[in-house]
Amino acid sequence: MKRWHAILSALGGVVAVCSIACGAWVYSLGPVPLGQDMDYSRLVLDRHGKLLRAYADKEGRWRLPATPSDVDPTYLRMLFAYEDKRFYDHDGVDVLALARAAYQLVSEQHIVSGGSTLTMQVARLLEPRRHRSFYAKLRQITRALQIEEKLNKNQILSLYLTLAPYGGNLEGIRAASLAYFGKEPKKLTLAQAALLVALPQAPEARRPDRYPGEALAARNLVLDRVADAGAIPQDEVKLAKRQPVPQGRRELPALAPNVADEVVSSDPNVRAHRLTLDADLQKTLEELARDRAHALGPRISVGIVAVDNSTNEVRARVASADYFDASRSGQVDMTQALRSPGSTLKPFIYGLGFEDGLIHPETLIDDRPVRYGNYTPENFDLTFQGTVTVRRALQFSLNVPAIAVLDKVGVNRLAARLNEAGAALVLPQGEAPGLAMGLGGVGIRLADLTMLYAGLARLGEAAPLIERQGQTTAGAGHRLLDPVAAWYVGNILVGAPPPDNAPGGRVAFKTGTSYGYRDAWAVGFDGRMTIGVWVGRPDGAPVPGLVGRASAAPILFDAFARTGLLPAGLPHAPKGVLFSTSARLPPPLRRFVPAAMAAMKGDPPRIMFPPNGARLELGGNPAEGLPLKFTGGRGPLTIMVNGMPLHPGPGRHTLFFHPDGPGFVRLTVMDGRGAADTVTVRLQ
Repeated sequence: MKRWHAILSALGGVVAVCSIACGAWVYSLGPVPLGQDMDYSRLVLDRHGKLLRAYADKEGRWRLPATPSDVDPTYLRMLFAYEDKRFYDHDGVDVLALARAAYQLVSEQHIVSGGSTLTMQVARLLEPRRHRSFYAKLRQITRALQIEEKLNKNQILSLYLTLAPYGGNLEGIRAASLAYFGKEPKKLTLAQAALLVALPQAPEARRPDRYPGEALAARNLVLDRVADAGAIPQDEVKLAKRQPVPQGRRELPALAPNVADEVVSSDPNVRAHRLTLDADLQKTLEELARDRAHALGPRISVGIVAVDNSTNEVRARVASADYFDASRSGQVDMTQALRSPGSTLKPFIYGLGFEDGLIHPETLIDDRPVRYGNYTPENFDLTFQGTVTVRRALQFSLNVPAIAVLDKVGVNRLAARLNEAGAALVLPQGEAPGLAMGLGGVGIRLADLTMLYAGLARLGEAAPLIERQGQTTAGAGHRLLDPVAAWYVGNILVGAPPPDNAPGGRVAFKTGTSYGYRDAWAVGFDGRMTIGVWVGRPDGAPVPGLVGRASAAPILFDAFARTGLLPAGLPHAPKGVLFSTSARLPPPLRRFVPAAMAAMKGDPPRIMFPPNGARLELGGNPAEGLPLKFTGGRGPLTIMVNGMPLHPGPGRHTLFFHPDGPGFVRLTVMDGRGAADTVTVRLQ
């Protein structure tokens, strides 16, 4: 009895010593590596999570995070059948597989299978070994057990899918699938899935771009093995074996490269940047820009911005014709470059005229030679149309009528309104705003110009463009024009003559050409989307024959056609829109009288009360209304409250109006010569 007691005591001591030794061994290994500190590729994703562009990590590796949901289920079935049949049953080490490997080693006198589970392979990937040895295998087993204690099966599988080597600088199934097949691993053929299972076993020796024969043999071995295991039907395996393996690597996606560079450089520590862009639309418009730039000639670049009207989110931003084409300065972002807008600011000039009650789309206006001091505007074709309607003047982009309206609404007021809406206008150093601004004498960015036109599409409500998911512009909107004025502009532009072979009446658009044929523009909108197009040379050199209507407008209409969306109508007419012919307009609106001509005919009308910017209380007797006092002007006088005519009594210079309620009210007095005065007051 004493003898057995001594034996048991000795065994207990041995167990205790072994336990202490094992504990010391595990402690000596240090903290369990779980991949938190590993470097990954920086990703730029579209609104649906689709990859736009990836950047190699600091060591030049393509390592894209992946989870089981990112991978075709067929691949996972094949992976488990080939690598780890009991992955979901063991705790990191498959004892049966190890025993099988040991038996095969003894019986065959060489390694037939390693017995490593996927968890053990993850441990090896997290702590790479230099040589195969018993110590390395023991360490791998220990780490696998530790990893299983810390992570669940999906997390372990995600690490394998992210870190598995595929040859060269490719790590992880996503990088391999994109490089070898040009697509994400979400949908793989049987042959593709088998190749991706086979490569990590010997990633350099089986690289299909260098050793296609070895890659083919390894793939077919995987297909045979999974067929024997019953994971895949034999007839499907036979078909898969007939498929060739890729013999080259493809470039990883590089959509919106300029935009991607911008967001990654602004915050390089973020692993995944999510944008509002749509990858499919971005790719389509990049192809359009590249094709048209090559057709237009050498050194030509193209910029395109597409905006969702309902959210003000940017759906596509093509910064150049080809990011990788140095001859076209592809890395210069032409959506953010300051360029002369040509005639594209004219809609906002007329919009202010509509807002002030100076003109109506059917108002007659003269297109005749005129001089403003030393400035003499001319039309693009150096001809004059005589008397035309405002509608025709804007649709055919006549310069003289636009400058006449700008002279009356005020250059400073136009500049202030556009700046308040968020468009950064830049004048030449030392210059003040002048009438030439209406024909392109100012610098503006394509992104800002597209934002302004998106404001027209939303009936005058402008807001900053949104390009990053999660970004909001709550409270950042500005009133560009009142709804009636914005609707008038859109109603005119939708009737502008479209370019050759393009359908009319669907897109409200305006073209522009800068002085010297340096910039060609076309910006347009329908009820769903606003798109802006710029064409020219990034270095600002002139391009003979480069005009907006011939160069940019066809790209604009093609861009709308390639969105894949049905045409969407413009918003319905808001309250206050006046439908009339020229002859039936109120007398002051029938013909526009330039400011210089009105000044020659006596004192213009002037509103004495209320003063501009005043705040008035809605109190007292509601039946009596609020007073409006004015002086000067030659009859007949037209009084307008928010664009709606109010008929005064004959000879009266004081009258009362009845507002709808609290808010802003615009009051305009116009005389028979077209001279007018306008104030805006707030009722509370």
